[in-house]
Amino acid sequence: MSLSMMRKLNIVVLFIAFTLSLSAQSQLVDKVVWVVGGEPILLSDIEESRISSELQGIVMTNPYCEIPEQIAVQKLYLHQALLDSVEVSESRIRQEVDAMLEQYLQVYGTRENLELQAHKSYAQLREDFIQRRREQTMVQIVQQSLVKDIRVTPAEVRERFGQLPADSLPQIPEQLELQIITLEPQPSAEEIARVQDLLRDIAHRVNNGEADFASLARLHSEDGSYRTGGELGFKGKGEWVPEFANAAFALTEPGKVSKIVKTQFGYHIIQLIEKRGEKVNVRHILIRPKIDDNEYNHSLVRLDSLSDSIRAGYMDFETAILRYSDDADTRLSEGLMFNRTEMGITARYALSDMPSELARAVDTLQVGDISHSFIFTTQKHQTVCAIVKVKKRIPAHRASIEQDFELLSEILLNERREERLEEWVQGKIRTTYVRIDPEWQGCTYHFSGWGSSPK
Repeated sequence: MSLSMMRKLNIVVLFIAFTLSLSAQSQLVDKVVWVVGGEPILLSDIEESRISSELQGIVMTNPYCEIPEQIAVQKLYLHQALLDSVEVSESRIRQEVDAMLEQYLQVYGTRENLELQAHKSYAQLREDFIQRRREQTMVQIVQQSLVKDIRVTPAEVRERFGQLPADSLPQIPEQLELQIITLEPQPSAEEIARVQDLLRDIAHRVNNGEADFASLARLHSEDGSYRTGGELGFKGKGEWVPEFANAAFALTEPGKVSKIVKTQFGYHIIQLIEKRGEKVNVRHILIRPKIDDNEYNHSLVRLDSLSDSIRAGYMDFETAILRYSDDADTRLSEGLMFNRTEMGITARYALSDMPSELARAVDTLQVGDISHSFIFTTQKHQTVCAIVKVKKRIPAHRASIEQDFELLSEILLNERREERLEEWVQGKIRTTYVRIDPEWQGCTYHFSGWGSSPK
């Protein structure tokens, strides 16, 4: 099976997991089985999570006990988020969801096919994804605030692991160091001109009073803000990518529209609504130039030709990086890829840390081998073509303080954070009203005290 086919299969499985869980939700005779602080947990919520988990290969001993408790814990965090007035970046959430939906569209071809599979309109499906991502982000923010002060010292790491027998130390999976060359397929000059002409025409019509920006944003914008007429809400300068932030904060006259701004997401025009202290509220219209499939195919062929030249000895991989790679972040480090962890930045990756397309490309390679070309989506949500070379393989082994100090530090830090979060949840249960339907009270839960909390 080809890499692209396997990538599409993974996307289909995740999407089917989501849509089948929604279908189950609509077919059940629903009932409230738990109440947490006034918030109900429905039977359909549990079925939805169960189906999604099974399709993703997640094994549970008793899903009808484990899943309600997981949902209840999430509701405790969400309640705390409301108490703390946690704010999330709606524009970032919508960008993440739009990038995910774009992957689904690449598989299903059209919105109509996607809607047929989901049994929902594209707009409804999108809102479901946005709500889930919003709640996930709020939970993460609360958890981060609860553990942000936890630190571990080198002495604590040595005390925790230094006296353990060798066979009691954690097993470290095989790790790799990788070098990468990426090519970013580009839209044609004609396509860029089409997008820019459209944006200039919109700006001209709005600035001359011939059209309403919000109405045109609903019609043309290709990110989630189209539903609010392009309005992004009050944001600080650090909440946007620099090119967009600089243009937005440079606007001084409400209602006027900026010149065209290019960012990693596409081309924008921006309209100032209001400035308030260190924040501004703007509308924008984003249009992404379409990249023809032939451009991706051309980049893949070009990379395979380049890898053949390297294998034949016409140039080395490091020289090819400097000459051809489009990624500025890795080009100046001899193509070395960096893995950002809680403890810092490392050049080592376990296969489980990699995007699935990258992991499949390097899984069977030996040190010095170069992969075939493949397509994957970066952390910046850019779809690129790449080849990678395995610089080093560190075999699976028992951890040692000498070789794996950074990793052991991260393990200890995560243990301390998990302890803090478990203590917080246990304390929150004691002060939160919880009611469990009598038919669902026969479970042994991870946390104690469910259902015996204050009325």
